[in-house]
Amino acid sequence: MILYRLRCAKGHEFESWFKDSKTYERQEKKSLIGCAVCGASKVERAPMAPRLGKSGKKVEVETPVAAPAAPTTPSPEQQQMAALARHMPKELREALLKVRAEVEKNCEHVGTKFAEEARKIHYGESDKRGIYGETSEEEAAALAEEGIEFGRLPWIPRGN
Repeated sequence: MILYRLRCAKGHEFESWFKDSKTYERQEKKSLIGCAVCGASKVERAPMAPRLGKSGKKVEVETPVAAPAAPTTPSPEQQQMAALARHMPKELREALLKVRAEVEKNCEHVGTKFAEEARKIHYGESDKRGIYGETSEEEAAALAEEGIEFGRLPWIPRGN
């Protein structure tokens, strides 16, 4: 499985899972992929920074990870992810839950101050460390424009 960040012709960005890159290309060519926000069928891959760990070895987190925190009222994005998680294959859900557990175990949660902390780390104003938290689309775009590397993960809710 591969996760792509996509952008429609109207500028909406969203993420979608595909079996492999050929599956994405085939679906994109036939206009079978619709924008998760407006339904537009003209989409393209948007830039994203993948982060892969090697199996069997301890994961060293150097790149900050933007992931939604768990507020008391789930955001529309979190509700959408929960709905997606209920319909994804069990093995994929378990793998994403393991990724979440590793991030929570090895990184510092900075909540809504993710962009601020990522900048401090990038510019040497704070100790280099793995962090995770939440940020808006606008803040994420600003970080990327500044050349600050970070990754975005599908934050699968725990439980049923």
